[in-house]
Amino acid sequence: MKISRSIEITVGLFVALGLAALLMLAMKVSNLAELSNGGSSYEITARFENIGGLKVRSPVKMGGVRIGRVKAIGYDSQKYQATVHMTIESQYDKIPTDTTFSIFTSGLLGEQYVGLEPGGEETYVKDGDEISIKNTQEALVLEKALGQFLYNKASSGGSESSSGGEKSP
Repeated sequence: MKISRSIEITVGLFVALGLAALLMLAMKVSNLAELSNGGSSYEITARFENIGGLKVRSPVKMGGVRIGRVKAIGYDSQKYQATVHMTIESQYDKIPTDTTFSIFTSGLLGEQYVGLEPGGEETYVKDGDEISIKNTQEALVLEKALGQFLYNKASSGGSESSSGGEKSP
């Protein structure tokens, strides 16, 4: 009887450790562990024509380094533009005011993120600043690009066949 009791305790500890490992894995995958960066940050807002599949908590990167996260996404019904509120870690406080904010995709089917390409101004963005539409670049929507490609192919294909040149079989 004493052996079975120690086996039950060992199995129970093993199951508890397994559940704790699964919980840690789930937190890491869902980025819930990084919700609060522990340090101070500041918030800026950028306006876009189209944000594609950008989501809250998507990374904000400059030079490939994550410098912040998307805090909230909204829509301005007066200007018909998407607004993206971002929190930037305070250690990255030297972002020029003419920086271009673009929406990129990690890989072919990866998550979308906001990428910053710094400009040359000597003034920097600060807490509460709003980036105008002229300094943003909308997301590349695959369906839109594919439709435009097919439309261009169809319109140029019709003019090539009526050019009078013979085509070999």
